[in-house]
Amino acid sequence: MRPSADEIAADQRLLDQPFALAVPDDAIVRLVGPSMTCTGTLISSDLVLTAHHCVVERGARGEFLTKLVEASQVKVELGGDDFAWGEVNARAIVAPPCGERGGAGDVAVIVLKRKLVGVPTKTVRLDGPPKIGEEVKPVGFGRCALSTDAIHRRERTGGTIRALTSETIHLDASVCPGDSGGPVFLKDTQEILGVVSLSAMDHDERTTGASVMARIDAYRSVFQHASLIADGVEPNELPPLECPTK
Repeated sequence: MRPSADEIAADQRLLDQPFALAVPDDAIVRLVGPSMTCTGTLISSDLVLTAHHCVVERGARGEFLTKLVEASQVKVELGGDDFAWGEVNARAIVAPPCGERGGAGDVAVIVLKRKLVGVPTKTVRLDGPPKIGEEVKPVGFGRCALSTDAIHRRERTGGTIRALTSETIHLDASVCPGDSGGPVFLKDTQEILGVVSLSAMDHDERTTGASVMARIDAYRSVFQHASLIADGVEPNELPPLECPTK
């Protein structure tokens, strides 16, 4: 039996209500896809920043492929614990033609099916490049093999940026599987400089290891395309994205 027009309208009014339970850190969300779970950040009411390798198809041996997963296969979960108090599906994914295996170009923006009313957002720093010596911290929903509790949003141990390339940030940080795509915050201002991409992990969330974060300032065009799609532009009406190093 199909719902009536009044029932559909009532459901939509419910979805459009502000999320009264939301707290500032609820801008950091958990992504569930067909082959992996990752972390993302709500940067506007209908845009989620994450890592490119989180939203590509996987091969028979688990290898990362270049093809993006269907947007309908990606679900964004709201809330800081393993039981989400809200969720929304994606309607489009924007990523450059590189970075699907991590490192340079490992940036993607998900366009949501609807705007989230009342959920906080975080600020991205696209106009100012990261600098060596700046203190940063990653946040994610990851869980290491030796972790003793369930999945939660966690602020990881970060540190000082010790090296930079035109597209990556290098530092020692604690990272667990599932943190990929999570925000890398500048400690002083809480602006996002990058996303978690690659890290040397030893199954213990207390261990810091060499980590690579993907810079977002190198991919402003990804954010521009995503914003246009959110405003109603069809993806095939936009010029193809390019990678700075290609």
